[in-house]
Amino acid sequence: MSIAFLLTTLVVVATPGTGVVYTLAAALSRGRRAGVVAALGCALGIVPHMVATVTGVAALLHASATAFQVLKYAGVAYLLYMAWATLRDREAIAVDRDQDAAHVPAARVIARGVLINILNPKLTLFFFAFLPQFVDRGEPNALAHMLVLSGVFMAVTFVVFAGYGVLAASVRSHVVSRPRVMTWLRRSFAGSFVALGAKLAFTPR
Repeated sequence: MSIAFLLTTLVVVATPGTGVVYTLAAALSRGRRAGVVAALGCALGIVPHMVATVTGVAALLHASATAFQVLKYAGVAYLLYMAWATLRDREAIAVDRDQDAAHVPAARVIARGVLINILNPKLTLFFFAFLPQFVDRGEPNALAHMLVLSGVFMAVTFVVFAGYGVLAASVRSHVVSRPRVMTWLRRSFAGSFVALGAKLAFTPR
């Protein structure tokens, strides 16, 4: 476990992306607990990418343009769906006065977080290019080492995203009685999902 790995992981995780946007939306709408649960879902969404990298599926995505495009556009479609759902459903970003209100089941919050990260082929390719830099393929425990590093990446993701969620939840009280603020928040989150979807669609492999 090197300092370089930890610093690189922290920079990558802390950079705002789909998981951060989703976690912030959950925390602002339903409070601290929902933000932490959303962070857990996003962290769990890393598992399939970790498995794909370890088993070599990432190499297939890298080699097959068709496989990559199919997964990529599935991710784009889901992000656009999230944008549409955020705009359509006023309850999606509707602040309740109860700090830890949980109108949406935790399982659903986690499932959405998992889907957001699963349908992002860039994450699999990131693992494919990122982890080998810190693992000596010649060492006898290379696979175990890669799994440990992946676990650390997941843990850092959860801690950082949960931090974002807790910070967002701390300002909920300032927007509870401001419907116009909530309207603009809904639009902002929807716009963020659209922008992230466009970025995924037009970013080359």
